[in-house]
Amino acid sequence: MRNRSNSGVRLDYYQRLLNKTILKYQNPVTGLLPASEENSHAWVRDNVYAVLSVWALALAYRKTADLDEDRAKAYELEQSVVKLMRGLLRCMMSQVEKLERFKHTQHVNDSLHAKYCSKTGKTVVGDQAWGHLQIDATSLYILSLAQMTASGLQIIFTLDEVSFVQNLIFYIETAYRTPDYGIWERGDKTNHGLPELNSSSIGMAKAALEAINELDLFGARGGPLSVVHVLPDEAQQCQAILLSMLPRESNSKEIDAALLTVISFPAFAVDDGEKVEETRDSIVTKLEGKYGFCRFLRDGYKTAREDPNRLHYEPWELQVFERIECQWPMFFALFVLDGLFNGREEQVKKYSEKLDSVMIKTDEGIHLLPELYAVHKEMVEQEYKTPNSQKREAIGRLPHRWGQSLYIISKLVQEGFLSPGELDPLNRRLVSEPKPDIVVQVVILAEDEFIQSKLWEHGIKVQTMEEVRPLQVFPASVLTQIYSLLGRNKKMGLTGRPKNEIGLLATSKLYTYRDQILAFIPQTADEHQFYLPKDTLLKLDMFANDVGFLSSYWGSLGRPLLIFPVSTNLNYLDVGHNPPGALIGTIKKLQSGYIAGTRVHLGNLADFVTTSCITKLSFLRDPSHSEEVKHFVGDIFNRIPDTRPRLLSSSRIKTRPRSHSKSSVHGIVRRSRSIQVDPAQAKERVPSPPSLQESLKKFERGITVDREQSGGVPIPTTSAHGRSHDVEFPIQRPHSPNLHLKGSLHPLHYSHQSPCSSSSPQLFHFFHQGTKQESIINVDELVEQLNNTEVLHEQADIIHYLYLHKGPDWEITIDGKKCYIKELLVELYEKAGHWKHWGLVRHTAGLLKKRVEELALAATDLLVRQKQLSVGLPPDRERVIMRPLPPDELAKIIFDACGEDLSTASLTQELLIYLAMFIRTEPKLFNEMLRLRVGLIIQVMASELARTLKCTGDEASEHLMNLSPFEMKTLLHHILSGKEFVISTGNIQQTQHTQVGVSRWTTDSETDEHTNVEDECRLSVSTKKVGEEATEFARLSRKPHAKMQKSIHHIDPNDLEKDDEGVESDRQGQWLRRRRLDGALNRVPVGFYPRVWKVLKMCHGLVIEGQHLPHSLTREMTPGEFKFALHVEMVLNRIPQPEYRQLMVEALMVLTLLTENDNSKLSFSTLIYVDKIVQTANAIYLKDQKIPSDVMEHSKGAAGISLHFYDTAPSGRFGTMSYLCRALATILPIPVDKDANVDCAVS
Repeated sequence: MRNRSNSGVRLDYYQRLLNKTILKYQNPVTGLLPASEENSHAWVRDNVYAVLSVWALALAYRKTADLDEDRAKAYELEQSVVKLMRGLLRCMMSQVEKLERFKHTQHVNDSLHAKYCSKTGKTVVGDQAWGHLQIDATSLYILSLAQMTASGLQIIFTLDEVSFVQNLIFYIETAYRTPDYGIWERGDKTNHGLPELNSSSIGMAKAALEAINELDLFGARGGPLSVVHVLPDEAQQCQAILLSMLPRESNSKEIDAALLTVISFPAFAVDDGEKVEETRDSIVTKLEGKYGFCRFLRDGYKTAREDPNRLHYEPWELQVFERIECQWPMFFALFVLDGLFNGREEQVKKYSEKLDSVMIKTDEGIHLLPELYAVHKEMVEQEYKTPNSQKREAIGRLPHRWGQSLYIISKLVQEGFLSPGELDPLNRRLVSEPKPDIVVQVVILAEDEFIQSKLWEHGIKVQTMEEVRPLQVFPASVLTQIYSLLGRNKKMGLTGRPKNEIGLLATSKLYTYRDQILAFIPQTADEHQFYLPKDTLLKLDMFANDVGFLSSYWGSLGRPLLIFPVSTNLNYLDVGHNPPGALIGTIKKLQSGYIAGTRVHLGNLADFVTTSCITKLSFLRDPSHSEEVKHFVGDIFNRIPDTRPRLLSSSRIKTRPRSHSKSSVHGIVRRSRSIQVDPAQAKERVPSPPSLQESLKKFERGITVDREQSGGVPIPTTSAHGRSHDVEFPIQRPHSPNLHLKGSLHPLHYSHQSPCSSSSPQLFHFFHQGTKQESIINVDELVEQLNNTEVLHEQADIIHYLYLHKGPDWEITIDGKKCYIKELLVELYEKAGHWKHWGLVRHTAGLLKKRVEELALAATDLLVRQKQLSVGLPPDRERVIMRPLPPDELAKIIFDACGEDLSTASLTQELLIYLAMFIRTEPKLFNEMLRLRVGLIIQVMASELARTLKCTGDEASEHLMNLSPFEMKTLLHHILSGKEFVISTGNIQQTQHTQVGVSRWTTDSETDEHTNVEDECRLSVSTKKVGEEATEFARLSRKPHAKMQKSIHHIDPNDLEKDDEGVESDRQGQWLRRRRLDGALNRVPVGFYPRVWKVLKMCHGLVIEGQHLPHSLTREMTPGEFKFALHVEMVLNRIPQPEYRQLMVEALMVLTLLTENDNSKLSFSTLIYVDKIVQTANAIYLKDQKIPSDVMEHSKGAAGISLHFYDTAPSGRFGTMSYLCRALATILPIPVDKDANVDCAVS
């Protein structure tokens, strides 16, 4: 007999242990491991975890082989691994049709099955008979496949299998927005079959995506076609969502021991060291026991109090499982591995001892790890009283193969047979290591020589699109089309990657195809999709955000490359055909090497080829692609420049006879809007008076008509050099567009006469007569008027009517040319964007059903950060969005919720983008805001404009719709943050401005030492004369503004903030306004919902305006559960008046203070009526203030509460909190002393 070294003997022991506990159950045909000898079901997750120990032992044998026999054992173990992994692959490939459907639907019924028959590899239960959608299981398979392939195993044999694995990547890349059933297969912990967004699934998917990216699945024998690709933005999105959720597992689980697999072995998905420590500490603090870790709080699985006759739990019985949850010893093994990977010797020693104490030793000397330990039925009551005091018994499977495998791996590493790096050949464990500072490379490209020359006049040298050749530059949409070919396999029926938008990280790389180098413009710069990039200021703001984003999230080799195009579409040209100052200022900052605190390097595209990240588009060479696909690829790279007909004509406008009869559909666009400032307006909308409509037009559109001088004919404005601005520049486009609408201009043929102006004095006069309702509308007359009119808004009204009544495909003849209504809509959209008429831009974008490219990502960013969304105007059309949705489905909900008000549908998408930008960069703005009601936010924005401009609701909604995207974003930021702003209106010709200050309860103003005034940020809307600029604009400015010291002596319910002289006070009305804003934004104090849970714990329930919050909620949910917060929020949202809702929140806070300071002495056996507390406090206030009865009656506000009380500060002797405390003492049976004095712990 040959001698064996000590290491060989120990390895033989672990091989024997492995054979007796795992490998002896492996099916010889399929390679799968059944759950037990009696149960032939093979779970994907359990099989992968079990085979990890086989792989680890094979690595150990390969490393320390003494004899040929050891090498043979290593090979035998490796082939067992390959057999199992290929068996799982074959099972999943048999469901390729489901995989293809799931890529587009993300529906639970289209998911791959979670378990298969270990004997045949076929499915064992139906699609709806089990919670099959378990993204973490598929992700774990991909992650393990990547690690094993990197260690030298070849598991994938054919290119068809490569295509399938590539599509598995598409299957998991939407994990950040796909609720699933999670690692425990239950979804919501009540086990009612409700999927949730789970941190453990997102983390495992993120790790799998990063691990398998650019990996050759054939190993050292592979070529370009066996490499799989992952778009970096998908992994980054998973990372962002994961960090925002941790340490929370899901809505119903505030913590889960499974997160240890995400922050440590095998995923190592979190690169934030502080977040890792926080999650680990939370697991230890809340879940650790003597025999293992609980899976999550109130886990009833196999406890003594669980009903074995049903799978689900009743909500009320979840509290029964508290403190008696079963403890799983396998997590001790995970903590040992965590300590080994992180060099924590004390942790390894502690949990190794605990692990050894719970192992069960057989007569053969084999150590087995049981599935779990449970409290015996007779000991439950004692365990309730003293947690972790009773002896538990091992139940479930013995051994538990998943845990047994982790135990063996931990022993192999602990005894030195393997190093942590050998179990992690892809170096996932180093993800949290600090990275060097990122330098963002920026390339500015001019569309043509005209823009190039204009920038050169300012000392800025840039290249044109043509000058960068042989490098080629394409929009991001081309990269989307290219990647749609990735994973395409005709034999298997796989269509490749869904055509989802390409993110910024992907477009910040260079790509090679054959001998060509390709660069791509970011998606946010694509002006052909949504209208946001048409606003230069917003585009520059988004560009600065993109630079900061790349600096924070870039993780690829090389430096990121950001291309910023400057085009000739007049979005970058001012009245003198010069680039605007904002653009020049941004480029100057880039030249300095820093922008927004980020290091940048500005240069030419060719200079960055050697320092950028380059990816090979090797999958385009796949010979299996059909000829049709090859032609498709050729068309992408050989396409001529965009020759889409430009809708701004290069021909001069010919003045033609105008019809002097008013359009019978005049104002139809404006009447389609549904924004209501006052809820009372929802019942009946009365059109604004004609004079008011005209003033609105002048204010918003810059209408100037000089009847005496022009006789109704537009006069071209002459510049200071005596040259008409209505001139043709020598730069010409290669293709002449086919145009239909009159009044169109070529981008380089720039006139300063706005097409919104009426060119006929008779028509101008008729337009401002009262609107008459025509009983019959003659379509032929409308078409004739459309042929003759050059007024943009008149064209819009007619096209809108024809679109609604004839449809987008109705054929019409304009100037002898036949076209369709939808073509006119596109032309109208372009014209409105040219003239910066944002109200029309939003309306036509809605008619064209345009969807913003990042809509689904924006909504997801908000939803996964514990924010619910609602769209549509309350109360009738509001639609709540509670989970991430595919882009098209989300857009459909928005359009359905907004109904015929298509302008609001566009604005809703716009605001979702801004809200997502804010929550990524300034999450504190959303503190304690659980539901973002976009429709209500729109109403708040309109009401703020109405209040500051002292105009009606219709006027305010018109002002709101005509704000530019950048102004809209800024106004939204002011609403969320509460910053002070001023609306400035007037005529630039007369240099008259009217400023209206908006006071707020708090201000972070800086005082000027010389002027002693506050420097406030305010919105300035100015209307310039037509001769200077034909379009309206509203810009933000920083202006000193002295506070006015006038006070209001009487509160008027119709106009609280107006005094006798029409001057606003900074203090009067500020608390009413704050309560209205906070109520509309659903903002509550910090820690509000867990504190309300404690109030419910001490009473039988809370009643708020007839809505009941029962005590039983505390038995169903823990204080930190997101579900409990949703219940409370749902009740509060039933209150229609935002200021009254906020007083209810204050009353609840008084109750929470009472429970926190009573030392558990108080307990109420009745319901607490919160609205009664508020009403009583109001009555006490009125009595103390001795307000006359006539004033009292005149000053009643929402729900009969005095406006004076609404406008009272919360704190202080005479604050609302003081009165609410007094009301509480009179209503509730609070103990008093012998002198009837209340010992108030609140104060």
